[in-house]
Amino acid sequence: MLTAWGAPKIAAPTSLKAPTPIEGTTGKYASPFTSDGVTAGWVTKSMQVKAAGQIGSMAGNYAGQKAMEQVPFVGGFLGKKAGEALGRQAALSAIGGEAFIRSSTDLSFNSLNDMALFMYVNYSSNPDYQKILDATYAIYPEFQTAYLPALQAASAGVQ
Repeated sequence: MLTAWGAPKIAAPTSLKAPTPIEGTTGKYASPFTSDGVTAGWVTKSMQVKAAGQIGSMAGNYAGQKAMEQVPFVGGFLGKKAGEALGRQAALSAIGGEAFIRSSTDLSFNSLNDMALFMYVNYSSNPDYQKILDATYAIYPEFQTAYLPALQAASAGVQ
C-alpha cells in the first residue's frame, strides 16, 4: 500500500484488477485511452489546448462561479454545479465538442469509478499520466472528486 501519514491508502496498481471497459462509445464516459493503449485523440487535443492557454483562460469562468459557493447551503451547491457545467462546456468547445470526443476513442465507461481504476491500473506509470488526468478532469470535472475515492475503495482489503 502506498501511504503517507494521514494520507489515504492506495494499493499499488499491480495489486489491483482493472474493470473491463465498454467496447465502443455507448458508455456515459469516453475513455482517455484507446483499445490499443494510446491516448485518445480528445485527450491529446485537450492537452494541446490547455498548453496553449485556451482552457486555462476558460477556467476564469469556473472561478467566477466558485464565488457563488460563498452563499451558504443552496448557493454553494448551485455554484459548484454551474461552475462545473460552464468549465466542461468551455473545455468541450475548445477541443471540438462531444462528437469529436466520441470519434477519437473506441472505449467507454458507465462509471467514473471504473474509469479511474482502469486508468490507474493500466496507465499510471505513463510519464504523462498527470497531464492525461488533468485533460480528463477538464472534460469530466466530476471525475476529479471521484478519482481518489475510487482508488481507495478498490484498495480496501488489499494487502
